[in-house]
Amino acid sequence: MSSKAAKISEQDANQICLRSRPCAGVEDQDITSYSFLQRALLFAELSMIAYLPQKEALAAASSIGFKDSHFYNNDGSQAYSFANERDIVIAFRGTEPNEWNDIKADMDATKALAETVGHVHRGFKKEVDDLWPQLEEMLVTNKTNLTKKLWFTGHSLGGAMASICAGRCLLSHIDTLPEQVHTFGSPRVGTKRYINHVKIDYYRWVNNNDIVPKSPPAWLGYRHSGEEVYLDSEGKIRNLNAVERRTDMWKGLVAGLKRKQLDYFSDHSIDLYVENIYREAEKEATVPD
Repeated sequence: MSSKAAKISEQDANQICLRSRPCAGVEDQDITSYSFLQRALLFAELSMIAYLPQKEALAAASSIGFKDSHFYNNDGSQAYSFANERDIVIAFRGTEPNEWNDIKADMDATKALAETVGHVHRGFKKEVDDLWPQLEEMLVTNKTNLTKKLWFTGHSLGGAMASICAGRCLLSHIDTLPEQVHTFGSPRVGTKRYINHVKIDYYRWVNNNDIVPKSPPAWLGYRHSGEEVYLDSEGKIRNLNAVERRTDMWKGLVAGLKRKQLDYFSDHSIDLYVENIYREAEKEATVPD
């Protein structure tokens, strides 16, 4: 779902700019000590890192405090666990246009029965099914992981996988429960019955005209879960009513056309999510106590 992924996946760790606070996994330097925006920036950057080649992703994660990280891959479904002494972040890699498995997952919009109630997107569920045994083993067999805070994140397809996997973890036998989920440009993943049953602390970031959160269409029965955090046409967090939102989307579309870009696709870039959240976090840091 993101052509930007192809560019990121060709970079190395030294070519991407990481501005998150180092997450050392000690008191006052773990994720729970972060503000909401600091946390969102960290998760957006880890979602971006997940697109890098494996060696580069591990190096980039280590540079911001996640020294114990692992890559999981099964039939093209991919994720990382980024860990330190106190936290584990599971970041799912989003769509890569040259990966047929990802394209199939995006296109397979038929519904599959969820493990609980209701239905989820069959393509997204299959991606999680492919990785679940490895992630479950990592969380259960390593006893030190049971004492760590567990977080989920992802961009695009990776966001859909993160929300499904977090819900599965919540309702499974695994003792460690998800602390929070942040996704960026995530599509809809399940029916109303499913999202009403799976209750997790979930923030779903949407950047202005990003087209991916509008799919699969609601008329197929799919709904969003979580609390939406909307970034407007200027990259600012806004809580707009329907009329204001429509006006802002037109503003973003016109601005994109002036730049010779189609806003529906350019707004899906994980780089743009990172940049906008960084600017919001910087504003927060300059506000006097």
